Amino acid sequence: MENSSLTKPTKKDNRIDLLDVYRGFAIFGIFVVNIVIMNSTFLNQDEFAKQWTSNIDQVSKKILQIFFYTKFFPIFSLLFGLGISMQALKLKENNKTFSFLARRMFILFVIGVLHIIFIWSGDVLNLYAILGLLVSFLLSRSNKVILILSGFFLLFPFYDQIFSSIFEILYYNPGSYLENYNGAEVNRVISQGTYSEGIKLRVLEYMANIPMLFGFLGPIALSMFLLGIYLGKNKIYKSLKSFIKKISLLVIIITVLTNIYRMAFLFLLPQYEIYNNENFRPYFIKLMVVSDVITGIFYLWIIGWLWYNTKLKYYLKPFKYVGRMALTNYIMQSLIGLIIFSSIGFALYETLSPSETLISALAVFCFQVVFSKIWLTFFKFGPLEWIWRCFTYKKILPIRKS
Repeated sequence: MENSSLTKPTKKDNRIDLLDVYRGFAIFGIFVVNIVIMNSTFLNQDEFAKQWTSNIDQVSKKILQIFFYTKFFPIFSLLFGLGISMQALKLKENNKTFSFLARRMFILFVIGVLHIIFIWSGDVLNLYAILGLLVSFLLSRSNKVILILSGFFLLFPFYDQIFSSIFEILYYNPGSYLENYNGAEVNRVISQGTYSEGIKLRVLEYMANIPMLFGFLGPIALSMFLLGIYLGKNKIYKSLKSFIKKISLLVIIITVLTNIYRMAFLFLLPQYEIYNNENFRPYFIKLMVVSDVITGIFYLWIIGWLWYNTKLKYYLKPFKYVGRMALTNYIMQSLIGLIIFSSIGFALYETLSPSETLISALAVFCFQVVFSKIWLTFFKFGPLEWIWRCFTYKKILPIRKS
């Protein structure tokens, strides 16, 4: 039987609002990126994007490139790793076993699988569940080992070659899953097809995207999980204000340097032949990814600095409502995307421009802020957070506020 102290929700006074703000901010940025993919899948995205040439759409594309792509996934991953370490410390204090965390990750994996099948193929929860279980074995390692591994997994440049070899050994051909689909057929299935056709397409898309999921996003997530575990092990969350002040100069210098490269990558390097050289291009891309990850960390720093040092804290507070229901809001965004773009709803697949997808993401997030605030007025947890907790603790927990 689980210790009853673990079944109690975190008391309001003990919650760290800034961490909830971070989670809400990450959920917002993830949807801004995801809605672009929901509007046009990877299979046809480049061709679809060429038709939007107006100034507002070109500006929207640049906003996405400069401020969103590959920046919010690392944030969400870091916060997830931090959450794992905080949970693990609580388990240790209550003399709980590894089985609790394993059960928690298994249930998250199941939620991810259901998400893929019934709502959207772009799920990362199952990846998080696998990596979350993996990194839990590293909790007892020294700070030095955890930080070295975090840096290694982020900087290592040969994942494509390694995964290509693994897939070859396993006779796994990702391209075979969508070989019977072209852009027009995908458009038909999503905007006009039956729900069962959509399920089939989602499963095939997921299988085809496994190289990107595990070869590109996986290492970033693993690196950020480890960084989050480092922060959690050292209980940085208990002294965030002083920690943010302490790292200010370092964060600013590294962010400026990496963003100089980032601007060169986007606007200068494409003019040179070396940019397209197959021997050098992977290194250029890797540096771009590192720059984006650092920008994501900078976002966390600047939000924290504003939170503790300015009156803008008032305008950041709405993010915390979404952040307290991060799992529910993440799945809700996919469900809203299904309704907007597929045949079971408005069938707007490949009709929205870049500016319209950006505006739609903002509108959906504003709705989620209001919904989350109202929900949390009456309930202790978000609906999916409650289900996750109930299965984890193997009992029905009270959800209504007394």
